[in-house]
Amino acid sequence: MSLEIIESCVNCWACEPLCPNDAIYEAAPHFLIDPIKCTECEGDFDDPQCATICPIEGAILGSLGEELNPPGSLTGIPPERMAEVMAEIQAR
Repeated sequence: MSLEIIESCVNCWACEPLCPNDAIYEAAPHFLIDPIKCTECEGDFDDPQCATICPIEGAILGSLGEELNPPGSLTGIPPERMAEVMAEIQAR
């Protein structure tokens, strides 16, 4: 059981100090999670702390590969609406 930080991570340092197991470490080109140390915060917190603080949607994956902060979860804007608005902006 381990979480994964993917390439959309921007190295903002929000998650690293919150990890109760020191499983998150800086690596090029983005932070990574040591799968041996990661417990998904089980026994320490109700939710994985890295995912609760991460400001980048989709940057942290659960043990089954699911996005813990999927598109729209942080902004409240559904992805399809965001795509429409971005298309409108680009058309200007």
